[in-house]
Amino acid sequence: MSDASSENRIRIFDTTLRDGEQAPGCSMTLSEKLRVAKALSELNVDIIEAGFPAASPGDFESVKAIADNNFGPVICGLARCNAADIEKVYESVKGADNHRIHVFVATSAIHREHKLKMAKEEIIKSAVGAIEMARELCDDVEFSPEDASRTELSYLAEVVSAAIEAGATTVNVPDTVGYTVPAEFDRLFCYLKEHVARINEVTLSVHCHNDLGMAVANSLAAVGAGARQIECTINGIGERAGNCSLEEVVMAVKTRAEFFGLDTGVDTTRLYPTSRLVSNITGMHPPRNKAIVGENAFAHEAGIHQHGMLQHASTYEIMRPEDVGLSKSNLVLGKHSGRHAFRDRVKELGFDLDDFETNRAFKEFKKLADKKKDVYDGDIESIIMNAGSLSSGPWTLKSLEVQTHTDEPATATVTLIGEDGVEVSQSARGDGPVAASFQALETATGVAMVLRNFELHSASIGEDAQGEVTVTVEIENKSYRGRGASVDIVEAGCRACLEVMNRTLRRRERGEVTAHDAVTSHATI
Repeated sequence: MSDASSENRIRIFDTTLRDGEQAPGCSMTLSEKLRVAKALSELNVDIIEAGFPAASPGDFESVKAIADNNFGPVICGLARCNAADIEKVYESVKGADNHRIHVFVATSAIHREHKLKMAKEEIIKSAVGAIEMARELCDDVEFSPEDASRTELSYLAEVVSAAIEAGATTVNVPDTVGYTVPAEFDRLFCYLKEHVARINEVTLSVHCHNDLGMAVANSLAAVGAGARQIECTINGIGERAGNCSLEEVVMAVKTRAEFFGLDTGVDTTRLYPTSRLVSNITGMHPPRNKAIVGENAFAHEAGIHQHGMLQHASTYEIMRPEDVGLSKSNLVLGKHSGRHAFRDRVKELGFDLDDFETNRAFKEFKKLADKKKDVYDGDIESIIMNAGSLSSGPWTLKSLEVQTHTDEPATATVTLIGEDGVEVSQSARGDGPVAASFQALETATGVAMVLRNFELHSASIGEDAQGEVTVTVEIENKSYRGRGASVDIVEAGCRACLEVMNRTLRRRERGEVTAHDAVTSHATI
């Protein structure tokens, strides 16, 4: 391998589907993971860490499905330093033309003493054995010393040296708990480059968490010190406070190209659509002031800023909205807009739909256009994101009627249409319209649930804006998430709830006890 430190290309290692999914409530179904993997390939990331195959049969199946689809990027799976984990990773990723096995073991004193209860020599022996086994199965092997930023520098150098001798092709340095700061991290990388003899023969990588809000800054400090792979997630989602944000670190390198003298190869015009896809699937919407993809990222309200923008955009914008996939204009469509105009707008927003998906989305667009005067970009995005769940189960919502009175329980009547065309109507009372509607759905479908979270997000602007609702419900002691959209927020909640119920009924039909979309626990680095 060539000297990684002399390369001008930074490899982007996306771990949204592994580390990102570990954020509470961010568990994804198999179909959702495939959608995200396809979007990441269109974004042109270099490596997709598709999951932790040993965590569960569902994780194994999802990693295998992603690898078998062969989207283009290197498909990677995470393994602890044991034979069973490594074999599972290989079996799950081998279907991809380019695949990688990623092994890790903790190295810091606090982990050695309290978690592993292993001596330094035992840890090195474990790492070497795992890397050697992985190399027998795969030419591309990554090694991570977990909690590297809190590991003694001399011991870390010893571990890294042993990993390289054993055959690791990428060495990743994780700031597992978001503890380090940029200057300190720079010194760590410089120390490794000075004290590890063959370090220029491998790709140095960095993996930062955001507990102190410095994941992006620490990752860029590592790049300045020679790292040529950045591990990150879309929207910065992940364990606790999250991971290094892919869109932020990519645009930092692009916007400050004269400073870094590097590039990532990422198609930045796909950043916003990919961000929207992930936020819609996970239900975790970026804050309005989130850098790069937040709603306010390119908004200017202060008078002096607006005046400057009118004179020249560069006065207050260091990036163009188009550079990240945001259209400069928010074109308004209405009920008289045709299929051609709709298809063109979908393409301008960065979505690549086939004829079937376009036709299904266009039908939903027409329904929405009959309910509201103007349909904005956010509305179209919401339609596209939610179109995949419109026919995902045996029941479809035909109508919803809600009655509320001050100081009295609400009453709701839902009418569902089954796949056989039979209609079922049920009424229920509750403390509010949402409670009453959900109770009616439970009676109609026979699926009992407990509502744990109801999150509402506006898809566009105006009093008639679509409401995007994400619900987290508990069914048979497992947590599931559903999404729905409508100009009526109670209806949106019902659609979100019905999506989960439909998936539950499908699993019952197949005799499945557990599900891919149940919230699960994973390992972390």
